[in-house]
Amino acid sequence: MALNRFHLIATTVTLSCVSTLAMSQALPKNSEVKSTGKLRITNTLSYAPFEFADEAGNPAGLNIELAKAAANALGVELEVSRQPFPSQIPGLAAGRTKVAWASFTVTSERLKQVDFVTFLRAGTVLLVPTEKAVNFKTKDDLCGAQVAVQSGAAADFAADKISAECKSKGKEAIKKAIYPDQKEAIQAVVTGRVVGRLDDATAGSYYASRSAGKMVVVPGEYSPLPLGVAVAKGDTESAEMMRAVLQRLMDDGSYKAIINKYGMGLAAIDKSVVVTSAEQLPKQ
Repeated sequence: MALNRFHLIATTVTLSCVSTLAMSQALPKNSEVKSTGKLRITNTLSYAPFEFADEAGNPAGLNIELAKAAANALGVELEVSRQPFPSQIPGLAAGRTKVAWASFTVTSERLKQVDFVTFLRAGTVLLVPTEKAVNFKTKDDLCGAQVAVQSGAAADFAADKISAECKSKGKEAIKKAIYPDQKEAIQAVVTGRVVGRLDDATAGSYYASRSAGKMVVVPGEYSPLPLGVAVAKGDTESAEMMRAVLQRLMDDGSYKAIINKYGMGLAAIDKSVVVTSAEQLPKQ
């Protein structure tokens, strides 16, 4: 009797493993994943809540959890390589990596160098100390203001666009202060070197909610665009692998659970697409 019970349990486990294996085999894999058994990604680990190092120094955050879920769905191991944000797109172009998993805003400028697989959407917002929010009621109030941006981030491009609009109205351009990473841009606001910080709506809202009322996002969202994982220009094999696995996570509920955990429900999408041309972007 005990032997039969063990045989039943073993059979059930075996069938479960076969089912999981079959599901992972149904997803397309690029040549690197096939040969190494690993989903290798580059990431900054310095852009909360998307990616950061936890207290033990381990990769954590929304993007890391999504990447782990993707690797699991593919039936492979996740390998995260830390790389500065401005170096990730050049790294793809040089063939040093296949997948750069950061919250890249999909812009026409970036599409000249890489392709993207969408997984979120967001615009750019201004984050300021609470007592200064009254000074920023419209987009025109940014004209002449000194604001921090992260080098190469979407906010960097958004600042240039807003500056051009300011000058077209006869107003002073934004005084853009560029910093290498999120922490330094935040510190510039905290110490008063700048009046505020332009950032993705998702990250900006996250930081404001954890500032104990010291920081707020002022009304207005600029240049709403999709966010995506980047692959080398023309790397259709990697692009289709990422699109398929992200869509799997969206369809089976894994994506929604992770997105909601980080309070990003408003930025969620229900269909992942490969973007290769600026013609696919929403009109600004």
